[in-house]
Amino acid sequence: MPPPLRMPAEWEPHCGTWLTWPHRRADWPGKFSPIRSVYAEIVRSVSRFETINLIVSDESTGANVRHFLVKAGVDASAVRCYPTDTDRSWVRDSGPIFVKDPAGNSIALDFRFNAWAKYPNWRYDDRIPEHVANWRGVPRVEPERNGQRVILEGGSIDVNGAGLLLTTEECLLSPVQQRNPPFDQADYEAVFADYLGITGTIWLNRGIVGDDTHGHVDDLARFVGPNAVVTVVEANEADENHEPLRDNLDRLRGYITPSGGRLDVIPLPMPRPLYFDGVRLPASYANFYIANGVVIVPTFNDPADRVALGILGELFPDREVVGIHCVDLVWGLGTLHCMTQQEPA
Repeated sequence: MPPPLRMPAEWEPHCGTWLTWPHRRADWPGKFSPIRSVYAEIVRSVSRFETINLIVSDESTGANVRHFLVKAGVDASAVRCYPTDTDRSWVRDSGPIFVKDPAGNSIALDFRFNAWAKYPNWRYDDRIPEHVANWRGVPRVEPERNGQRVILEGGSIDVNGAGLLLTTEECLLSPVQQRNPPFDQADYEAVFADYLGITGTIWLNRGIVGDDTHGHVDDLARFVGPNAVVTVVEANEADENHEPLRDNLDRLRGYITPSGGRLDVIPLPMPRPLYFDGVRLPASYANFYIANGVVIVPTFNDPADRVALGILGELFPDREVVGIHCVDLVWGLGTLHCMTQQEPA
């Protein structure tokens, strides 16, 4: 048997955060111009507390990006640029998932990536974990189950670092969008146990409306402590998110941990429905990112922005909680957690 592995919780110390600089205009049709400024604000907020590892298309682009970031108030010494071709900027899903071996050494898990089984251009992004492992000089492992290499996106799971994992049936078990046919629940739980150190998997049902990843959990529910979870709820009973989010809330409140306890479940509000060009967007406060000294939270020019920031501020008293305006960013169908990937210290 290989040695047991463990995926650290996001709030555990990082040695850096990975991002991919945006370049694909088709991901934000008609709204690409402000996206660089949003990324700069993310880099500025996080780089005060940890290194930013920024994937860019080439050396020339890297130099231009660094110049742009400096103009936006970023300390250039906190940013490292790594050149390689990419398809998109959602490194949470295409990048490596870092785990630790029993000695505390980092390993980059290289799950297959196929652009959520939706888009034809994914082959550059599928190689990002290989590049990152080489750049960082860490071992790379390709997770397998029954001789089949496993497809898994980082946004489809969330962990507490102590054996619990959140995911959704819609994302991993849907017969329409199943990532790894013929995997069933037991197959996924075996993968989680073997490669992430998971002893208990919490299966939520459906994701939020507008999520084109088919139910990623990082728009729904997130661990904020070893025994604490925030989950988004929709108060408006006429909204199509109301019933599925209520079902997820009930599942979390009813979950019994492997040790026989229950979770502390904290509701987060949803912003009012946000549309662009007739498309409902996956706006959610659950898509926050926890860095070493800061939690960056998507905001949407909504009265609930203040409520969500206040709840997260109470849950993370040792970190700054900073809102990042994401009305433009979410037109790309993702926000802050989708574009970041932590590298544990």
